[in-house]
Amino acid sequence: MDEHDERGTTMTGVDPSRLDDQQLMKELETIHRTRHDTLLYGSNDALRVHNERMARLEGEYLRRNPHRMVSAGRTREGARDRGQGESATPALD
Repeated sequence: MDEHDERGTTMTGVDPSRLDDQQLMKELETIHRTRHDTLLYGSNDALRVHNERMARLEGEYLRRNPHRMVSAGRTREGARDRGQGESATPALD
């Protein structure tokens, strides 16, 4: 297998399964940092490739870390609990 995956003529980077944990985290940090600019200013092809690469990197991270710590506030139940104490309309004194 070649060091890079190719889909058509688009190079999508090193297969995430071949990255060590440190390299995987660096790739994830980079792709998340560039996400906003790609969404706003990238071509449709650039956004498609970015989406595919991000999904592959995140999928590999989740595969390696199936029992990662999940913050209670980042679950649906936690979000509902946060919302119960907050009002969309400010209280009048």
